Amino acid sequence: MKVDVFCLATLCLVAISLAKIEVEDGVLVVTKDNFDSVIQDNDYVLLEFYAPWCGHCKALAPEYAKAAKKLEETNSPIKLGKIDATVESALTEKHLVRGYPTLKFYRKGIQIDYTGGRQADEIVNWLLKKTGPPAKDLTTVDEAKAFIEAHKVAIVGFFKDVTSDAAKIFLEVGSIVDDHVFGITSADEVFSEYGIEDGKIVLFKKFDEGKAVFDGEYTTTAVQNFISVFSLPLVVEFNQDTAQKIFSGDIKSHLLLFLSKEAGHFEKYIEGIQEPAKKYRSEVLFVTINCDETDHERILEFFGLKKDDVPAMRLIKLEQDMAKYKPDKPEITTENVLEFVTAFVEGKLKRHLLTQDLPEDWDKNPVKILVGTNFHEIAFDKKKDVFVEFYAPWCGHCQQLAPIYDQLGEKYKDNDKLVIAKMDATANELEDIKVLNFPTLTLYKKETNEAVEYNGERTLEGLSKFIESGGAYGEAAEEAQEEDEDDDVPRKDEL
Repeated sequence: MKVDVFCLATLCLVAISLAKIEVEDGVLVVTKDNFDSVIQDNDYVLLEFYAPWCGHCKALAPEYAKAAKKLEETNSPIKLGKIDATVESALTEKHLVRGYPTLKFYRKGIQIDYTGGRQADEIVNWLLKKTGPPAKDLTTVDEAKAFIEAHKVAIVGFFKDVTSDAAKIFLEVGSIVDDHVFGITSADEVFSEYGIEDGKIVLFKKFDEGKAVFDGEYTTTAVQNFISVFSLPLVVEFNQDTAQKIFSGDIKSHLLLFLSKEAGHFEKYIEGIQEPAKKYRSEVLFVTINCDETDHERILEFFGLKKDDVPAMRLIKLEQDMAKYKPDKPEITTENVLEFVTAFVEGKLKRHLLTQDLPEDWDKNPVKILVGTNFHEIAFDKKKDVFVEFYAPWCGHCQQLAPIYDQLGEKYKDNDKLVIAKMDATANELEDIKVLNFPTLTLYKKETNEAVEYNGERTLEGLSKFIESGGAYGEAAEEAQEEDEDDDVPRKDEL
């Protein structure tokens, strides 16, 4: 009898524990009280740490719920959960969450970071990859059709011998690439249905030409590159969902088209750029940016553009310190785009450097104003020490420094052997000087023009000692550096 009572009590406790796990739109509501049971009772759990006020979290919510529903419909053992990070601070701190949303995946109790996309299909695909074989075995035509139809992009390997070297490479890529689904078939009826030869890889997609066939050398890198290039549309629209694929992809040269949906630019120009996009598909990625969205204003600024300049196009090469190129013929026509991109690919374009017009009163105040056209003349004057602040107008650290820097200029305004200057590094670029962090403070020493960067405390006393010591003071102020790291010092390449 005692045993029965004990069992009954245990069942009651389990029932109470389960009752505490609420479900919203198919997603488990995880708290500190039920966290352990959620992880222990499920082999596979994806957890989202979110903040109710976070715009990115709000955008993810419907896709996350859709992913949960897709998994539920297939009786998948994978569960999706969410944790309100503003309420569950202990869980948030334990998982080292630094931004929202942050997703963590638990596989049989072992935590790994989520590296997939934020669309429902991308979430599901990533999870299936982490919990199953690298490629689904397609044994019949019906299975193959259902598999291809169910996904926006589906990659299928056609191999009579699934143990061949080529098939092994295909499966290896399938285990590496997380954001797409892979299938493999050796069935004669599937080969016949799609008219595909043995040893081919076909990327089926619901856009552009519908499919692409790999016909290159069978190496892991070559197959990955093929998928990277052909899994994206000929012309990709830049947004929250595509940004990661655009910037982390193998193609580092991008033609950026700044357009306005409200003005009808997408309908007017996209068709005309298909031809050059197809010609240079493996060399240049064609990207559209809707400039009606306020989130994209910083990108316009980065290229020295304003909304009034739209429509416009620019080329950028990511692996060369974000090198930019401006067309001689700005009108977006098939001919102009083709000419612009061809000249770029052939190495005939000169890098475009942003510069502001030199103000007439640039040297009126104690802090002199530098732009691209007068920087070298002033900063490299061998008769003077020149202390320059490279700043960004939107940078909070720069704004805090501004009154102190003005005091510095006032302090040394009568010193004819020293110049205190500043330059907006977002609007002026120099080919020989790369500015990554804001603010960057550099002393250009007289006679040698040696550049010494200041990393000390941003106080009038600290800056003065640095200048008067010829750059010897304040180079290793760890406390100031640590403070900047905690506050996330803005970088120039953060668009």
